[in-house]
Amino acid sequence: KYHKKANTVRLCADDLFNRQTLIAYHDNYARVMAKYGLQRGVRGSEARHTTTTQYYRDIQKKNAALDAENKRLQEQKTETEQELRQAKKEVQTEKLKGAATTAATNIAESVGSLFGSNKVKTLERENTALYREVATHEETIEILQNRIHTMQTEHNRQLLEIQQNHRKEMAEKSVRHKDEVSGLKRIIEKLCAWFPMAKEIMRIESLCRLVGFNERQTTTLTYGKPLIYEGKLYSEEHNRSFTTERAGFQVVKDPADKSKLTL
Repeated sequence: KYHKKANTVRLCADDLFNRQTLIAYHDNYARVMAKYGLQRGVRGSEARHTTTTQYYRDIQKKNAALDAENKRLQEQKTETEQELRQAKKEVQTEKLKGAATTAATNIAESVGSLFGSNKVKTLERENTALYREVATHEETIEILQNRIHTMQTEHNRQLLEIQQNHRKEMAEKSVRHKDEVSGLKRIIEKLCAWFPMAKEIMRIESLCRLVGFNERQTTTLTYGKPLIYEGKLYSEEHNRSFTTERAGFQVVKDPADKSKLTL
């Protein structure tokens, strides 16, 4: 048991750490630390100091959130750089040159917001290069289009010339053919006038072909020679085909009209 010694000087915790003294200590400490950003707690507040464990737990949560945000930014960076490379490829075609310029501008703004003005300046230079590349492609395309137009015009001219020459040639051939046919008709008419049986021979030749005789057999018959035939023949009179077995055929003068021939 503690016994208080009478008539002696001693330290008392109640005198050093009473409520008012502790409040004064907090006030003085806050005034000294204010220049370092430390703020005095609100008097009467039920707030409590964060424990070390809770503090580290909060730090870990913040670190995890920062890691997630950093990962998202890295993924966005990769995606943006891929879009930029794709835009550079697509700008080489006339079809996508307008979209590529807009895409490059959007990409520059996106990358600039992530990585600062230096990156933006780089992308601006690349964007300017893209404009130049598009202009070069447009000039090349215009040259090619002019060349194609010239070739097409020349092709159409040559095609028209060929068609005109072909029509002219066909017209000349048609005229020559008509002249030849007309000349042959005149010769045949004269031949028939000089040799009356010639017309009959030509009629008999056509009849033999119609019946079904071949060229050699027709020649034999027009010479007036007999022909033994076995096979199918067509009758114009009966409008049907007949099968013969070793039938004899010969062209002779018609007994009723000696100026005619009959088969």
